[in-house]
Amino acid sequence: MLAAAAVTPPAPAGESGRRIPGSKGIWVGITCEFVEFVVLFAVYFIARAHFPDAFHAGAERLSVPAGTVITLLMVTSSWCIACSVNAMRCGNRRGATLWLVAGLVVALGYPVTKVLEISWNLAQGIDGSSGIFFTVYYYLTFNHLVHASWGILGMFWVLARLLAGGYDAADHDGLEALGSYWHATDIIWLVIFPLFYVLA
Repeated sequence: MLAAAAVTPPAPAGESGRRIPGSKGIWVGITCEFVEFVVLFAVYFIARAHFPDAFHAGAERLSVPAGTVITLLMVTSSWCIACSVNAMRCGNRRGATLWLVAGLVVALGYPVTKVLEISWNLAQGIDGSSGIFFTVYYYLTFNHLVHASWGILGMFWVLARLLAGGYDAADHDGLEALGSYWHATDIIWLVIFPLFYVLA
């Protein structure tokens, strides 16, 4: 019985059903990202508890359409990246490439929309010195934009690797890592949006 066990080949990683997508490194990065934003959200709730009127009045001055557009862009881009990963798992390199390009194009709409929103804010006299609500708002949303920008740069890198034949159905950890990071960044925005644009 022991001899039989010794010669039994191990199950492939993809068949275990418990493999973590991407790489350990990206999950360390995602954990650090979540820890950073947990601290920032704690600052948000502490400030809101001390200045509830300022937070209520500040939220009414923000552009809800801009926040809604960013939310739709993030969710749609995440869906495209997920479709790219799924296509590559099925060995469909062309489909994976097209979905990744779609995800990248949609994701680029986020910084464009954010710049337009900030321009609108400044035209309304809303800047970081406009009160505690806007100080917290700019700090949190700028931090998220930085993380999203890293994700967009990652999309360019993964797309270049994909076009160069660097991934296939058996080995596409880089694409999975990108998807994991972008989904994490998307989740954080889905918390930011209601806190500033809806519930404050």
